[in-house]
Amino acid sequence: MDVVLIEDEAVAAEGLVALLARYDPAIRVVERLDSVEDAVQWFANNPPPRLVLLDVQLADGLCFDIFPQVAIRCPIIFTTAYDQYAIQAFQVTSIDYLLKPIAYADLHRALEKLRLLTTEYAPAPEVDFRQLAAVFQQFREPYKTRFLARCNDRLQFKTTEEIAYFCADGKFVYLVGLDRRRFLVDYTLEQLEALLDPRQFFRLNRKYVVSLAAVHDIRTYAGSRLRVLLQPAPYAEVITSRERVAEFKAWLDH
Repeated sequence: MDVVLIEDEAVAAEGLVALLARYDPAIRVVERLDSVEDAVQWFANNPPPRLVLLDVQLADGLCFDIFPQVAIRCPIIFTTAYDQYAIQAFQVTSIDYLLKPIAYADLHRALEKLRLLTTEYAPAPEVDFRQLAAVFQQFREPYKTRFLARCNDRLQFKTTEEIAYFCADGKFVYLVGLDRRRFLVDYTLEQLEALLDPRQFFRLNRKYVVSLAAVHDIRTYAGSRLRVLLQPAPYAEVITSRERVAEFKAWLDH
């Protein structure tokens, strides 16, 4: 079975490839894409695969932006990190989904459903993707604009306009303000990625989610990576992970 994987996070994509191989070593991931633009271009110039695994939030927008531009004439299994209300909307459309972080049991269930739906006795249903997009938008929560943060015994609200970056240090995640003050927050970086407006914040690597306002300068670095100079300056150098360099440049140029 030929599969196209559309996922903008390299770690999540690698995990899905491994899970697909565990389900059936004969599965071939014929293409890995990470944006609406790349998906539109690929489907416009290639025959449809047997299956598409499609992340809802891509590097340059929602996956639903793909469908008005190009036809995808094959079954789709969505992946999403959004809440159960949005998940219920997917169920109504008869399209399966995988809720992140993705477990093998969930993928197995989805692929078994696909196998049953695509037999000659039970063809896969037609789906109105515009309706699906409208339902998803109905349940999507707005991006978070302020955070409750702690410094010693004091709790304060910090708006996203005041935040320079979030930094993971061991088991803790700190909010660092543009005023250089440092606070503890009760979120992981993965949770923050889903809560923050991607036009304003970017995940540079395993330790930093940075605000556009904090990016002071950018220098080339070994291994095709970039060194990002932030204001206020952190305690250590901030280096982009290699797989995020292209996406980071696109974010800066957006």
